[in-house]
Amino acid sequence: MSTTPEGAAPESTGSRRLMLLLAAAMFVLVVDTSLMNVSISAVVDDLGTTASGVQSAIALEALVSAAFILINSKVGDLIGRKRAYVLGLLAYATGALAMTLAQSLMAIVVFWAIVGGLGASLLLPAMQSLIHGNFSGTDQKKPYALVGASAAIAAAVGPLLGGFVTTYLSWRVGFALEVVIIAVVLSQIGLVRDVPFTGSRQVDVVGAVLSVIGMGGVVLGILVWQEGGELVGVLMAVGVVALVLLARWLQRRKRAHRVPLLDPDLFRHPHFTTGVTGQMLQQITLGGAMIALPLFFQMTLEYDALQAGLSLAPLSLTMFAAAVVAGRRSGARRPAAIIRTGFLLASIGIGLVIPFVPRVDSGWYLVLPLAITGCGLGLLVSQLNNYTLAPVEEERVSEAAGVNSAAGSFGLSFGLAMAGGIMLAALSLGFTQMTQSSEVIPAAEQQQIAATLEEDAEVMSTARLAEQITGQPPEVEAEVLAINDRARNRSLQVALLVPLLAGLLGLANSFRMLRLPDQTPRSSLDGLDLG
Repeated sequence: MSTTPEGAAPESTGSRRLMLLLAAAMFVLVVDTSLMNVSISAVVDDLGTTASGVQSAIALEALVSAAFILINSKVGDLIGRKRAYVLGLLAYATGALAMTLAQSLMAIVVFWAIVGGLGASLLLPAMQSLIHGNFSGTDQKKPYALVGASAAIAAAVGPLLGGFVTTYLSWRVGFALEVVIIAVVLSQIGLVRDVPFTGSRQVDVVGAVLSVIGMGGVVLGILVWQEGGELVGVLMAVGVVALVLLARWLQRRKRAHRVPLLDPDLFRHPHFTTGVTGQMLQQITLGGAMIALPLFFQMTLEYDALQAGLSLAPLSLTMFAAAVVAGRRSGARRPAAIIRTGFLLASIGIGLVIPFVPRVDSGWYLVLPLAITGCGLGLLVSQLNNYTLAPVEEERVSEAAGVNSAAGSFGLSFGLAMAGGIMLAALSLGFTQMTQSSEVIPAAEQQQIAATLEEDAEVMSTARLAEQITGQPPEVEAEVLAINDRARNRSLQVALLVPLLAGLLGLANSFRMLRLPDQTPRSSLDGLDLG
């Protein structure tokens, strides 16, 4: 159904307002994580928590969104897309409001990461369906383009906007503004007309549970390891076993002619399989970089949120520019070739950043490597979605897009968690070894200092650590600060190996793409890259 009669010329004022409101909702979803990334040190100082705790919350939010997006797409079909859209906005607003009022990390984990992540997984599929149902024919291209542009702009300016608000006002103000925007969007919900679901109402409960346990077990295992918890191997093993069982269950349900959580026949398309793999590896690259780089700027260089945002701008702005240019001017170039170039540039850029980490005292030295990385990621953004969905039939393209989005969100959460976990493991090992081999620190104090550094120093800049070790002899204080600096930089270098490895695996995957023939999309793919 449509808000305007079929064949009508330009949209009504109401439909133009609806497009703007949908774009505003998407802007909030994308800018939210950017705000969190550049505010890590401010949140740590304000709540008295740890950087690893904030990192875990960021990874958990992406994981919840990934684990539930396929399930909540079906929930939206059953309860109504408009209702799912409203519930998603309310959940996201709850998370943003919790950030505004939070006094502990637990509030962030429960309300921002879990409730907000569930909101995102409801909101994205519902938004896509509502655009498709509220606009008809060629008029659909305008809202899809506007919402897509809103997401791209939010990704580009998010670090700058978040840095400015955090530095000159407060990180809480940024999240409060999100609540205000969502309230405005909800106040105009009457403009949205619901879209009835006419497909099967069967629910694959077993498949849904296995998918959540599978993705959740793998990433939660890494997060528990990151926080020094127990049963890490058990959690990860449960996750892997659940994913294997999910694959078998989907095949069994398909053979029984019952509706599965997702159609396993999608993976019979080699373009779809390699494309989903590329999407996941691209997001692992991005997630790993967006854990290590903000910490480098805020902890090693001791930048405030605005300086950190400005330092990340070469990556985010070139990513936006490359995606726009490549999307419009790819011409006769093969999508697989552009994807190969994207992974190559992203790998080169990350590879150039790694040796700079312990050697530079300004973000200016990283402008070129980050710009190269951003160009590579932008090329991937411009091509991967269309490449992945091109061979999929019209009646299954929406489902395929959901799988693609879930793979991307899972990759992001995995990259965030794995880079953070490896960073802390390297940090703990480095602190212990350097402290025990020090000739300055008395032997009686080495074990005590090593234990303290294993737990606390990873969240501290040199200045903050100096405040924590007052009372020690000057030479001991200087040695501990030097250990902190060396171990932190080494751990950041190790963490950056995660996005580098993901980029190289993506490059290898792109050569398989090149061996496949190009595909002409079987249906319109407008709007299927939302989220």
